[in-house]
Amino acid sequence: MINENDILDMTCLSREQIAAIAQHEHVDKVTAAEMGEYLMHIHHGPQKVQQMICEDIAEALHMDDLPKARGLYKALKGFLAEHPEALRGNS
Repeated sequence: MINENDILDMTCLSREQIAAIAQHEHVDKVTAAEMGEYLMHIHHGPQKVQQMICEDIAEALHMDDLPKARGLYKALKGFLAEHPEALRGNS
């Protein structure tokens, strides 16, 4: 039987990146993993994931939640290192 961990492990995203998508979209981790995996395989999808994480960082900073902003920044840094295509075409 497939469990939540199996589903999360089947994506090209880290747990932190999946959690950032879940937070941004207000969905559970499995739904976020499915959404993230889909986005990573469509035109401009990686840029959309990067944008989601950046928006959440801005929101955390606006709310003066530095620990949350730091965690999201760590997720963003890892995401961009693993998926440099997310920067291409961003303006």
